Amino acid sequence: MQVYLAVTPAQLQEASRFTHSFVHMAYRIGPESTLLRQNLLVQTHGGLLGLNDRDAPTVEEPEKLAAAALRECTRRNYAGAVLDWETPHPRGDLLLLAGAIGSLFQRNRLVLYVPEAYASAAPTAVVLVCTALSGGNLTQRLREAMSARGAGRLALDMERLMMDFPLPCPAGQGRPLRREELMELMARERPSIFFSPDLCARYFTYTCKNETHFVLFDDGDTLLQKLRTGQTSGAQAAFFQYPEVSDLLGKLFGK
Repeated sequence: MQVYLAVTPAQLQEASRFTHSFVHMAYRIGPESTLLRQNLLVQTHGGLLGLNDRDAPTVEEPEKLAAAALRECTRRNYAGAVLDWETPHPRGDLLLLAGAIGSLFQRNRLVLYVPEAYASAAPTAVVLVCTALSGGNLTQRLREAMSARGAGRLALDMERLMMDFPLPCPAGQGRPLRREELMELMARERPSIFFSPDLCARYFTYTCKNETHFVLFDDGDTLLQKLRTGQTSGAQAAFFQYPEVSDLLGKLFGK
């Protein structure tokens, strides 16, 4: 299984101490269906193109943008692209763009990785499944995703879980914690920490203002266990975001 680290151009030099398998998060959607590139060094080659949808205008010519992505991959010897799209609900124009890139890349033997919400638009793409679960069973989740997509069509979105849930929590929505918040909380509470085999994450509880809280979090060991679980389930690739794991790169990438 190939493990990638998503980096901006500013993060690339530091990250290169640990790995050379990168998603280059230097691309976004511009006006008039153009592909915009940000501060990427001329000598950057290899890895994957990372396309962000932040503040993206409506894509009126998806084939034009797909062709631009193909040219950039060819010029920089990228093996494919990752659609790093964060919109909570699929946009119609981005569904069409995912389909256009997927078709063009398949014809040119490049791989496309898409969020689960866009899987139906790009049936030949590899689907990203998030491993940061707050309920259920990770192994079962990955097996179901593999069964739905077929062999070799699953990749792991290795989002680092750090979440604080008030109990009871009927909606199942917790408050995301920053790394510094989690460390301060653990130093203050000195909790007993447990491991959930189903979620493949660590957890503890604490009480604040007569309210019980349940905290789920990942560390280097749980992330490595998730990688092993994904590999056993047939995932072909996994993706980390540099800001989330910058303190764990030596452990995660074996240096």
